[in-house]
Amino acid sequence: MPSHSTRKDLSLKGLELFQITARKGSLQEVSEETGLSVSTISHHLRNLEDHLGVELFNHSRRPMVLTPKGQVFLRSIGDALHTIRKAKAEASAGNISEASYLRLGTIEDFDSDIIPELAVYLSTSMPRCDFMYQTDSSHAILAMLRDRQLDLGITTTPSERLRDLQDRPLLRDPFVAVLPKSDEPMLQEVIEGRSTLPFLRFASNQIISRQIETQLRRLGLSLPHRFECASNQTLMAMVAAGAGWTITTPLLFSRAKLFQPKLSMVAFPGKSFSRTLAIVSTPDCSRSILDLVDNRMRTLIADHAIKPFQQSAPWLADSFTLIS
Repeated sequence: MPSHSTRKDLSLKGLELFQITARKGSLQEVSEETGLSVSTISHHLRNLEDHLGVELFNHSRRPMVLTPKGQVFLRSIGDALHTIRKAKAEASAGNISEASYLRLGTIEDFDSDIIPELAVYLSTSMPRCDFMYQTDSSHAILAMLRDRQLDLGITTTPSERLRDLQDRPLLRDPFVAVLPKSDEPMLQEVIEGRSTLPFLRFASNQIISRQIETQLRRLGLSLPHRFECASNQTLMAMVAAGAGWTITTPLLFSRAKLFQPKLSMVAFPGKSFSRTLAIVSTPDCSRSILDLVDNRMRTLIADHAIKPFQQSAPWLADSFTLIS
């Protein structure tokens, strides 16, 4: 190792890359996550080792593993990096117009009208900010938040604990039944299997699917598998074509404007159940930005999703609501 007088300066970027590399164990995976080249990442790690005068990784192993001194160093810098990130976020967003970077992930439930309007609003409110928008499933958004690939996300709240993530409940979105309007089949007959109309499911790996299946089990209902799909729009198209019925939510139904004339949305029988949509953030995400996104999302959800049902489905008034 070089003498102290020739050691490179310690850099925040080097510390952050060290932390990511320790988690990933692969420079190629770190490159894919950060957008930096493998040689740049390797350069930062070597500079960090030069500064400390110790080997942090066993570079001959694949995947890369920490040396004992590397393990001690990783434990020591965790809290410090968290504090630095939080300070940077608060400093850059003390004045929202000065915010410089925001990585936002949302579920597809909002991508037809609400998220485009949110994007325009944020770009105007934070003119110096570089944005990255990601649309994916709730479990994928939550995974990216845990891996610090996103700063905040708008997702379905899962049943399991969010660990170090923070959530702000946003919307109560009740489950409803959607049937073809053409022959107006009786919902009770359909649910009890006394109809030939099959049940069309959300894909089983989605949080919304697990919530629906849990409720069906509570009710003692076992509906045969025939068709499942990750896309709400595809399910709505299938129901509109008379191919079956499904369980969805008013928010998702509101996106299916093309198919609504051929659909009938009705309250699910028995005790109501719902999902909660929330803004989920990392601990170091700026409170100022959280407040900005929260306030704007509430306005957009009210205008685009809740108000249109006030006349057409007044029975939703007490269940399809923003959470204060």
